[in-house]
Order: sequence, then structure tokens, then C-alpha cells
Amino acid sequence: MTDISPATLGLLLAGGLARRMGGGDKPLRTIAGRTILAHVIERLSPQCDGLLLNANGDPARFADYGLPVVADSVPNFAGPLAGILAGLDWLAANRPGAQWLVSVAADTPFIPRDLVARLHDARVAANVPLACAASGGWTHPVIGLWPVALREELRHALTVEDERKIDRWTARHGVVSVEWPAVPVDPFFNANRPDDLAEAERLHAALGDA
Repeated sequence: MTDISPATLGLLLAGGLARRMGGGDKPLRTIAGRTILAHVIERLSPQCDGLLLNANGDPARFADYGLPVVADSVPNFAGPLAGILAGLDWLAANRPGAQWLVSVAADTPFIPRDLVARLHDARVAANVPLACAASGGWTHPVIGLWPVALREELRHALTVEDERKIDRWTARHGVVSVEWPAVPVDPFFNANRPDDLAEAERLHAALGDA
């Protein structure tokens, strides 16, 4: 556990269907001899007070990583908001002292090492409860901070209103976006298609240990 205030749990979102990758688990594809998931864990773990994986189906395929695995509680692959709700529910039940969750896509191997600190600083400065990442002129709503205090509002939006759009829901409550430079490597590059794996190999070599 790191000395982070406020305590923040990291949620790795791997609940998608990976249609553009041809199915299977995108985070288990490899870059530079390690799975994408291993790269994400290496970068995010020092920033968080523990990690949690959101994935549907048999959790045993992630057993090597030693992380708690939670499935969506909302059926029919309701999207990233369902994974975030599952993470918030796990946090409320298992870490009652922690009030914050940071979510990242589990197929983003270059997550910045200052992600959590900068998101917290920005939401405090803006006096809003939510923060998300941005780069290259694009916001990345799935990569952000979520307070446990809003989990029942999120549950209502998902199960009663059938809301699926992250940015539409966060706009209701107040969200600030935090920009990271997209050069030399966009830290939020994600591997969606088979061709992206070759590009990820190139970017990994360009980034080195940064």
C-alpha cells in the first residue's frame, strides 16, 4: 500500500467484448514480452491502495495476477459504467475507509505514472467530484476518478434510466478533464485492433522506461 491521501483503489476495466480485436481478452495480448495487463499494473499499482479487475466470464483466466475480479452487476454488457459501478460496490463492501476509485482501461499500457495525483489535484482545484483524463484534443471518460458517494446515483442511472454514456452522466455531477501531452507517446493509447499491437511495440521502444 502506498501513502496516498485520499486512499484510492485502482480499477482495471477489462469487461468489454473486444470485437475489433477479434474477440478474446485484449489485456492478455503481449507487448515487449509481457501482457498489456502487466504493463498497466506496473504503472498504476504504485499510485493506488490496491488494484481490482473488472471482467466478465471465468475469472480464472486472470488468476496469475492475484487481483480480486468483479463482474458487472448490470447484465448484457452495459458498458464501462457498469464496470465502474461494480468497482464502487466492491470498494464500499471491502474497503469502507476508502472513498475513491480510479478507473483505467486494461488495454492502455502507457498509463501515466502521475495519473492519480493529477486527477485528484484537478478535481480539488475545480471543486467538482469527478475528474477524467485527456490527451491530443480528446477526453478519455473511462479513465477517471469516481467517489463512492455517487454510486447509488450511478446505479439509478444504469438500471432505471438505461444510461450508458459516461460523459453524459459525469456532466450531471461536475467533472474536470486533465490534459496530458500526446508526444512522444500518447499515454492513453489503447490497443483495439490487431494492427495496434505492432504500433504498441514501436511506442514501447520509443518510451523506454519513462
